[in-house]
Amino acid sequence: MNIEQLYQYCLNKKGVTEDFPFDEDTLVFKVLGKMFLLVSLKSWESGNASINLKADPDYSEELRAAYESIEPGFHMNKKHWNTVKIHKGELSQKLIFELIDHSYDMVVKSMPKKLRDTL
Repeated sequence: MNIEQLYQYCLNKKGVTEDFPFDEDTLVFKVLGKMFLLVSLKSWESGNASINLKADPDYSEELRAAYESIEPGFHMNKKHWNTVKIHKGELSQKLIFELIDHSYDMVVKSMPKKLRDTL
């Protein structure tokens, strides 16, 4: 997976915008203003591609136990966020896209119904 594939996959989802709310390095994808994916562009370009994704706490534990490349979210709430280390090559592109979908769905699910209905 390259950064362009990640970028296009995220932006093709309904209600998604991109932003740099923290610094010039951390690209954040949001659905209706709520974060669902963060990526360090400098790390990606230096060969350490990884993303932070939201996940159900129980599912997070399962993923961390099953994959060396999935760890508690770096600089995030460790219960609700995972860091997915793409550069290790352990995870298929299909799984990475499924994890992105799960993160997006978790964020959407937590929104009020009125806001969800705008999607």
